[in-house]
Amino acid sequence: MIKLTTNPISVDEVLTAVRSPEAGAVVLFLGTVRGWTAGRQTLSLEYEAHTTMAPKKLEELREQAVSQWNLSACSIVHRVGVLAVGEIAVAIATSAPHRDAAFAACSWIIDQLKRDVPIWKKEIFADGTTEWIHPGLPERAVDDKTLEK
Repeated sequence: MIKLTTNPISVDEVLTAVRSPEAGAVVLFLGTVRGWTAGRQTLSLEYEAHTTMAPKKLEELREQAVSQWNLSACSIVHRVGVLAVGEIAVAIATSAPHRDAAFAACSWIIDQLKRDVPIWKKEIFADGTTEWIHPGLPERAVDDKTLEK
């Protein structure tokens, strides 16, 4: 299952999509909105995605992971829109006959997703500042206050 959604992510749905009688391991990664970033209080995050390209890139990651680690299944769901602290922004589940493959694939997918998938995150801080984070650029590369000058 590959999905971009504006709705809260259902962990049960993500896990159900990867469970299989051939899988002895199911690994779930949840990326959640944290309350502090680099010493600054976060109020919320806003995610935007290229709605045509992002699902294609997610599918490419899924296919590559399934092939490389011989996964039974793989599910990637990313939320877009404004998310409050504690909400789930991304869920990745992998299943495989053995745990090492499921863990390795899940870890690889989140790293590649953050680097290559056209999904952007805007951090909204309690001090009134905001920052957009873009794929392929270092974290904290763009600050809205700087752009306004």
